[in-house]
Amino acid sequence: MISPNDNGFSDADIKGLKLAFSQHCSTANEATSSELGIALPPANYRTGLQFNKGAGIHEKRSPPGGIWMESPVDVKGKGIARSLDWHLATMASNDKEREEITYKLLECLPRSVLASLQRRMTPLLQFDVVGALPTELSLFIFTYLPAASLLACSLVSKRWHTLATDQVLWRRLCYAHGWEWRTDVAALTPWDGLGDADPADAVVREERDEDEGMGDEEEDEDEGSGEGAGDVIDFIGDDSVDWTSMPMNIDDIEVQGLSHLLIPITSVALSSSSTSAITPISRITLQHGVLPRNVHLAPDYKLLHQTHMLLHNRFCQGAYRRRILPGADAGGHSAAVYCLWLWTYPAGLDGRSAPLQVLFTGSKDRTVREWDLRTDRVRRVVGELHDSSVLSLCVSSDFAKSGDGEEVLASEPSRAGFLVSGGSDRRVVVWDLGKDRLVKVLQDHLDSVLCVRVDNGRLVTCSKDRTVRTYGFPSLKPQFVFRAHRAAVNAVSVVGDVIVSGSGDRSIRVWNANTGALISTFEEHHARGIASIEFKPPYLLSGSSDMHLRMFDIASLQGWSTNPEVNTIPSSTVPTLTSLASHGQDNIAMIPGQGMAPFFLHSSLTRSMSDTPRPDANTIVCHACGSHGLAARREQERHTHLVRSVALGEEFAVSGSYDLTIKVWDRKTGALVADLNGGHTGRIFCVGFDCTKIVSCGEDQRICIWDFSHGIDTSFIKL
Repeated sequence: MISPNDNGFSDADIKGLKLAFSQHCSTANEATSSELGIALPPANYRTGLQFNKGAGIHEKRSPPGGIWMESPVDVKGKGIARSLDWHLATMASNDKEREEITYKLLECLPRSVLASLQRRMTPLLQFDVVGALPTELSLFIFTYLPAASLLACSLVSKRWHTLATDQVLWRRLCYAHGWEWRTDVAALTPWDGLGDADPADAVVREERDEDEGMGDEEEDEDEGSGEGAGDVIDFIGDDSVDWTSMPMNIDDIEVQGLSHLLIPITSVALSSSSTSAITPISRITLQHGVLPRNVHLAPDYKLLHQTHMLLHNRFCQGAYRRRILPGADAGGHSAAVYCLWLWTYPAGLDGRSAPLQVLFTGSKDRTVREWDLRTDRVRRVVGELHDSSVLSLCVSSDFAKSGDGEEVLASEPSRAGFLVSGGSDRRVVVWDLGKDRLVKVLQDHLDSVLCVRVDNGRLVTCSKDRTVRTYGFPSLKPQFVFRAHRAAVNAVSVVGDVIVSGSGDRSIRVWNANTGALISTFEEHHARGIASIEFKPPYLLSGSSDMHLRMFDIASLQGWSTNPEVNTIPSSTVPTLTSLASHGQDNIAMIPGQGMAPFFLHSSLTRSMSDTPRPDANTIVCHACGSHGLAARREQERHTHLVRSVALGEEFAVSGSYDLTIKVWDRKTGALVADLNGGHTGRIFCVGFDCTKIVSCGEDQRICIWDFSHGIDTSFIKL
């Protein structure tokens, strides 16, 4: 048995190896000398030469007959490997013989040493093709990988980690989603005193036909009580859990390195029953060592992508922190809140070094209020502009350039933007937010103005008088009047040169904003009047009095609906693409609607629950993907009342209803992602959202903030 000593092997082992190699070398020498007639040098582990100390020179030892019979130079342990180098290099004339000699040597080694050699040799047998390429080529290969694959590649080796974490790759992924890094990060501002909750009083609602117009509810709504309704904070989810352990659908948080972004929030810190136990999130952040960022940071697109994915999973998990803005006793609205709009002021205004996100709300109390979402306090009240309820509003700084048919203005438009509001007094009011002054009041409509929208230097309004009007913006010069609808036009949406209108006559119409021509008509789009729409080309989302939503691609006519009766139509009614040629000059690819358009539903909305085998009473398998995820386990509940407001994003669609609930839907499949309830005690009139939160308002005078970014540093996200 071979037993290694301090130097590698025992003396007995070395003698055995010497004898074996002497015999092998003797045989090899005889064969070589007989064929070539030369004498081979000794198997000296250094040079094969004998050093003559007296003369100071090397001399070659040549025994009689020219055959070397001696064993290698006496060495011990690790030195034996060096003594054999010369043999391996000279005794074998080709690679095959070297392989045989090496194999003979390995046969003499114990199993443990062979295992160690195997581990040492394995890296020599591997070749990193991607890592060996120039960096530019390696990064080009990695551009084809999704985020999850890049994270996995970063664990392979140091070289791959450097490649997989390159900012160019993650910036490309972020830009594909429209996610931008905000370098001018502002310091966090602590919240001030928080109020108490108002008792949840039931609101009596009447059943009535809403097909004609959405402004009728102000005539007989319950005013409710708005006193003390501010700053109620609820935490939805397991409030005792450390959020650093919350699972994610794509990548685990710890693998993504996001644990430092999360702040553990417990029931002690957040208690809806006692305001004294409430700790503002900014103060929690400071307590946990996440300091406010008020310096310019180099963009970290990997961090940006991971944070967005974390927020995405918060939406899917339904993990939010809800708070309610102050009521009438703290400067809030004193009547029902009909509309809202999220807006971000650019950096550099009023001496601010960072952008500021605010919320505008319009109410039956005839005022528009601007809320600072950092402090949840009112920044400005715009009053005495309307003689009755403010039904719709929007904010925009997207002005038409001079030379595009717009008149030259006397002064440069404010960078802060213009506020546009429409009310039941038939007025459309334009307010300059930067100069804080009235710009103009339009009174062209003959009835309540139900919706106002601005885009691409164009203002679009619609009314109960069944018309849609367009104006230049900000010159407010009249352009077109659309009169094709047979009932009140409840909602409009404008993107670029395309205007979409939805009416109580159950139809949706698409218009060319440049020429005023009617491009497409979708008759009987819903079973009852259409209450709300949002258009983000090529997708159109609509909500109706029939309690359903429909979302589809207006070019391919494919989409989904919560109505199980709307799934297929005879192929003979499907429009053809030949009709697109007439509108080619305007670069508007639209298909004229002809009756009921085809919709392809997410099967979880149409298949009977009894047809689906379920492991337990609370689990539903998603028919589309077969997963048992949280979204698939939720009961696929539809709205049970009119869908008053809808909002459409890159990944989700949000709807608010008179049934007091807000629902979040997967934009692609129509699957229910989250069902938010408990925030309102009256009908919900308007919803809006971004990647961090959902905001809602209603007849109970409440303005709810459903915050999905609690405990996460989102200061670098551009909203």
